[in-house]
Amino acid sequence: MSTTVLQQVDTQWRIATSGRALYRLDSRLASWLHEIGAVSGWVQVFLPHTSAGLILQENADPDVQRDLLDFFHRLVPDGDPRYRHQNEGPDDMAAHIRTTLTQNSLSIPVRDGGLQLGTWQGLYLFEHRQQAQQRHLWVGFTGRCAQR
Repeated sequence: MSTTVLQQVDTQWRIATSGRALYRLDSRLASWLHEIGAVSGWVQVFLPHTSAGLILQENADPDVQRDLLDFFHRLVPDGDPRYRHQNEGPDDMAAHIRTTLTQNSLSIPVRDGGLQLGTWQGLYLFEHRQQAQQRHLWVGFTGRCAQR
């Protein structure tokens, strides 16, 4: 018989991106929650970068991701001559603006050991740079874990 104990557990992930795209994270997060025995509480994710973001978004139709990428391209184009900051190339300032429009941290409830996402929701790292990047993601859980 297992009991539950209140715990705080955290880890850091390294995420390799291959350039501008959405990278799904909820399956990896669900596996980690299972690994630590999470039962109920809150999981927090924090992305300490200024040119990538986190979003909760539709996970069923890949056209949603393509439409989001197209929309951001129209809204915040790379290489706009009005940008002063272009130290790392034409996508530099655009990536910073896109990050402002997304999020750097999210909290998601956990119940019965699972993420309480909507039926069609997925958690994504939204890479705003054109080139491949190494991203770090802090992940923490606070709540009840099964004592094994």
